Amino acid sequence: MAKPMHPVVSIMWEAWADQDLPLPAYKTVGAAGADLCANFPPEAREAGLVLAPMGRAICPTGIRVAIPEGYEMQVRPRSGLASKHGITLPNTPGTIDSDYRGPLGVSLINLGSEHYTIRHGDRVAQVVVAPVVQVRFAVVDSLDETERGTGGFGSTGFRG
Repeated sequence: MAKPMHPVVSIMWEAWADQDLPLPAYKTVGAAGADLCANFPPEAREAGLVLAPMGRAICPTGIRVAIPEGYEMQVRPRSGLASKHGITLPNTPGTIDSDYRGPLGVSLINLGSEHYTIRHGDRVAQVVVAPVVQVRFAVVDSLDETERGTGGFGSTGFRG
């Protein structure tokens, strides 16, 4: 049986990037997300990026991407960083559109109680490439009825 075709995301290194660091990669055969590494300019590699509690910063990755039309790249937190240190993304998932060609940075926030240092080469996030459907939006006079109706937050019975 022929293997299905996979979309290709083109990657370009920034001129200053450390090309010895890995490009986004899947760590297992069943992984949905490919890890992204912090890739700092030469003058910042030794110090890294220190995030104070509740501090936010953009972490550089040293790459730019071209995502095929009809797809998006979602930037998501790494569960280990989030659960062990409180390092996550304030806008998760972050979306990279197929027509964006600028530097790929990861917006990070420290929700932990201690300062945390992101080191050059640390895996800071993961990316998932997903299909996108663009819809038309239409104003109507009424909406169809559903069993749930107008029930909002918590209306489906979840008791957290």
